[in-house]
Amino acid sequence: MEHMHEGHHAHEQDEQHAHHEQHAHGAGGSVSWGTAARATLHCLTGCAIGEVLGMIIGTALGWGNLATMILAIVLAFLFGYALTLRGILAAGVDLRTAIRVALAADTLSIAVMELIDNGVIALWPGAMDAHLSEPLFWIVLAIALVAAFVITTPVNKWMIGRGKGHAVVHRYHH
Repeated sequence: MEHMHEGHHAHEQDEQHAHHEQHAHGAGGSVSWGTAARATLHCLTGCAIGEVLGMIIGTALGWGNLATMILAIVLAFLFGYALTLRGILAAGVDLRTAIRVALAADTLSIAVMELIDNGVIALWPGAMDAHLSEPLFWIVLAIALVAAFVITTPVNKWMIGRGKGHAVVHRYHH
């Protein structure tokens, strides 16, 4: 339990550092790649949870590729927003404001991530027909998520540097 508390404390320090770094540079200023990567990793976590859960549910229910992919995308957005909402609500922000902040902070990031990740899966030969029990499914999913992270990080860096995206979330982490 102590180790989890230390990890949480380190995460809070990282977020505070990113917050202070944003204020030091101001909107439109320079933002570190580390700050952008942390914001992207936050979105990627929610997306990955939603993607995998959607694929498991769609497969278990015997749905086709399109229906399963749509469910996975919807759940990716839902979990991405939920992770952001959790932090904002913990800061004492009312639900309506928290929802607006989460939508503003994550929509473009999650959309780019989902476009890249699902694009890789859709275009990879055999990936759409791979079953959860096959290594091809997990290998392509991992490659797709890495590609989504690499391509979305510069998007988040650009947004945070302009006071958008996760810069909006950091305003509530006092």
